[in-house]
Amino acid sequence: MSSSGIAVGLNRGFPVTKRVMGARPSNNKARLSKRTKMVRDLVSEVVGMSPYERRLLDMLKTGGVGAEKRMYKFAKRRLGTHRRALKKRDQVKEAYGKIRARAAAH
Repeated sequence: MSSSGIAVGLNRGFPVTKRVMGARPSNNKARLSKRTKMVRDLVSEVVGMSPYERRLLDMLKTGGVGAEKRMYKFAKRRLGTHRRALKKRDQVKEAYGKIRARAAAH
């Protein structure tokens, strides 16, 4: 929708050509690079899980009716945000799946 040159209405204002702006560096903030992913995977493999992650894993192992919800609530208390809690819960579930697959293979 371009401006019409009229002072009132939906397209009001002086007609000008829009400037094409470059991408802002802040748009790349959350993007994960290959190197960062590799380093994080290596560190988690060497160091293992933190105590609260082990507690999440224990909640998953014991199971029960609301295990996932309890995991989420616990993770949210520790990490602070909804999105981080969901991500951490999925991460722990994925790790548990790998542990079970490894155990089933042996």
